[in-house]
Amino acid sequence: MKVTVVGAGAVGASCAEYIGIKNFASEVVLLDIKEGFAEGKAMDLMQTASLMGFDTKITGTTNDYSKTAGSNIAVITSGIPRKPGMTREELIGINAGIVKTVSENLVKHSPDVILIVVSNPMDTMAYLAHQSTGLPKNRIIGMGGALDSARFKYRLAEALECPQSDVDGMVLGMHSDTGMIPLTRLATRNSVPVSNFLSEDRLNQVMEDTKVGGATLTKLLGTSAWYAPGAAVSSLVQAIACDQKKMFPCSVLLDGEYGLSDLCIGVPVILGKNGIEKIVEVPLSDTEKETMQKSAQAVRDVNALLNA
Repeated sequence: MKVTVVGAGAVGASCAEYIGIKNFASEVVLLDIKEGFAEGKAMDLMQTASLMGFDTKITGTTNDYSKTAGSNIAVITSGIPRKPGMTREELIGINAGIVKTVSENLVKHSPDVILIVVSNPMDTMAYLAHQSTGLPKNRIIGMGGALDSARFKYRLAEALECPQSDVDGMVLGMHSDTGMIPLTRLATRNSVPVSNFLSEDRLNQVMEDTKVGGATLTKLLGTSAWYAPGAAVSSLVQAIACDQKKMFPCSVLLDGEYGLSDLCIGVPVILGKNGIEKIVEVPLSDTEKETMQKSAQAVRDVNALLNA
């Protein structure tokens, strides 16, 4: 199993690190445009192998896509990260050109590859990858929902004062501060609805804290987060590589599901060896349906900037 990660910055390096440590891939290739940067990150990571007990081979290359040939899965993290005060949508002008070039080069050298898009604005970048490559809809996946759901579970566990392993919940919709839909109605603590433990006001606070999870970290760090995004990517890659049939919310191209078409947005999917094995349609309340439609319109508004 060969995995390529494009972009050897903080997020890309975290992806490579977590994939390597989990020890399910035979090879991880880090690629970056900065001379020697990916090679250095790969060497540093490989020098942890004997200490961390993994056998995955991690190599780096400077913009040589021939080294990525035969990749089963490729992760696109390249592009500029957010700075404090920036929205994900403000990154579109620069990142669109990068993602288009990267996705085309990846498919050129690995025609059977499954792409995982991390670059922001993520839903629009996943949509652009579809337009640029023409790959089947099951082979392009936007990572956002998996990360947003992890942040949701962190906030739920914080409110419940319990371990995160006790809670389950997911976030649908656009990967943005305004377009996320944390499904508090369906969130549980060991199968018991969290509404049995938390007041409506506290649940609303959890929802709002989840929506601004990325912005909160950007303000604290001065740039985008990387540990949780890297971990989210590694979980998606592992689910595909090991044919786990696990369910994650991911940004995927819809064709009538949830009453939406011709856009990528976060919904639950089953991930296995073919990428997206199934799109899961969760029954939504009228309020959730309305919010989903508003989130979809926000995605379309950003998509329209691709041709502006």
